[in-house]
Order: sequence, then structure tokens, then C-alpha cells
Amino acid sequence: MSRRNKIVLVLMLLVGIGIFAYSLRNVKLSSLVHDIQTLRWEWLLVALACIIIYLLIEAVIVQLFMSERDDDFTFKDAIRVPLVEQLFNGLTPFSTGGQPAQLIAMMQSGVEAGQASSVLLMKFVIFQSMIVINFLISLVIGFHFIAEKLQVLSLLVVFGFLFHLAVVVGLLMIMYWNGMTKKLVNLLIKPVKWWGSKDKYESIKSNLDEKIDSFYKESLKMKQEGFKLVKVAIMTLIQLLFYYLIPYFIMLALGVSHVNVIMVTSLHVLIVMIISLFPIPGGSGGAEYSFSVLFSSFISVNSKLVLAMLLWRLLTYYFGMFAGMFALAFEPKKRKKK
Repeated sequence: MSRRNKIVLVLMLLVGIGIFAYSLRNVKLSSLVHDIQTLRWEWLLVALACIIIYLLIEAVIVQLFMSERDDDFTFKDAIRVPLVEQLFNGLTPFSTGGQPAQLIAMMQSGVEAGQASSVLLMKFVIFQSMIVINFLISLVIGFHFIAEKLQVLSLLVVFGFLFHLAVVVGLLMIMYWNGMTKKLVNLLIKPVKWWGSKDKYESIKSNLDEKIDSFYKESLKMKQEGFKLVKVAIMTLIQLLFYYLIPYFIMLALGVSHVNVIMVTSLHVLIVMIISLFPIPGGSGGAEYSFSVLFSSFISVNSKLVLAMLLWRLLTYYFGMFAGMFALAFEPKKRKKK
């Protein structure tokens, strides 16, 4: 990990501590200690198991894609990929660092760059598609709740959905309408030619055309693995379900049992969509605020709400980052590339 990433990691930890400290400003320390002492640890362990299973399923998906490409790619190599992804997603705005980090992690395991790119492309397309499907279901169930609770959040949810939908539509356009996509992209970057230098415009155009063509070639291979893609799509839905259930089990751990599991899960889907819009790594600040606002209807005691928020962030954000640091410390055994 570079010096810059280490600095960002320290900053994000300090930001997290600062947000938690600010949230405690109106909470008695004795109340917080009592809530911790009365935690139902068995449910908290279930919540911990959910995030672990989420990461394990992603590792299984990576190994499934690699099974016909490289017999020497072990589960130990595969589990390192989502852990490294979690770390760099948490350190970069809009989680942009996760994809390149996964590519490097696979190449360190001896996977050829083209194969690794193909696998990550397929995984990314399916993951984004399943996020949109989950969101549409959750929108029907929980959007009215957000609209009543806070109008600003409802607008962020819509923008988050449009962002993810645009990503999926863009990927599908490259896969099925390669020529048209290149024309649209070239049209969008025309302003660079008007207000910038011609050389810069040609450089950007050439780079984008090359990436689109590369993506298209990989998508042709993707279409030949139809059954595998369906299988991975189902696994991804299950993977996301474990992740989205985490707040529900945290509530049970806090003794908040009279809650609708479908509503809580749906609201978590919408919160994740909101977080994706914040440019700060991990959506820090926006994530905690969204959680506090939406789940205050279920958790009336302020000390329990703050504790729930802390436990949620520890499991969904900091756990993955620290697991990624651990994975990064152990480089895979060097082997010959096939």
C-alpha cells in the first residue's frame, strides 16, 4: 500500500472517530455502557457472519470464473481478491480503487492480465445489474418511508439509482451496440476539442475507443458463458442479501425485535444507494447521517441508535478494510503465468 493510501486510511479512521464522538454529544456514557453490556451477542455474531459470508461468496464467484481458465488458481488466491477490493473501495471516492486493486491482486497470483480483466468485467456487470434489481424491489417497499422521513434523501436515492442504471446501460450498450456507443462517447467529449487542444482531444478519443473495443472483445467471451452467468447472478443476489440483512441482526442484538425484516432490509438497500453518491471515501458522514435518520423510527433510544450506527459501520466498512490490510500483507505464492 502506497504512502498516500496509508495517509488516507489514517484520515478515514480519524473521521470515523470524529463522527462517532459527535454523535455521542447528547448521549450519557452510562447509557451507552449499559447498552453494550446488555447486547445479545449471539445476534451480533450472526451479523458478523453475514459480512463474512458476503466476502466468501464473492471469492467463490471469482474461483468459479477462474475454474476453466486456470486450474492452479486456489480458493486462497480467490479470497484475497474481494478483501483487497474492500480495502481500496474504502480508501477511494466512489469506490473507484476497488477494480484496479482486484486486477493487481489476481496478477500477483499469476493470472494473465487479459484473463483477470475478463473475469473482473463479468463479475462487475453482474454485480451492478443485481444492485439495480435489488434497488427496484426496495424502491417499491421503502421509498414512501424515505419520502415521508426526509425529502432530500429521497432525491439522493433517485440520483443513486440513475447513476447505477446508467452504468449498467452503458455496459450493455458496449456489449451489444459497440459502434453506436463509440459515436455517443465521441460526441460527449467534443467540448474538449472546442475548449482544449486538438492533440488532447485526439489522445482522449483514442484512449476511450481502445477501452471500448477491449471491453467489447471481452464481452464476446462473456456471452459464450450464459449458464455460468445465470449461476453467478443467483449467487450474487444471495451475496447481497446477506449484506443487506446486517442492520436487522444488529437491531436484534440491541433488543429491538418488533421490526419488519423486509422493511429494514429494503431501507438498507436504499442507504447503500445513497452512500454511493458521496465523493468522500466510504461515504463517511453521509452514511452515518442516512442510517441515523432512517432507523431512528425503529430505535427510539438515542444511545442504542448511536451504538447501532457504530456497529453497522464497523461491520460494513471498517471490517472489510482491516481484512483487506491483512490480505495485502500476505502476498500469494509466486507461480508461473499460464
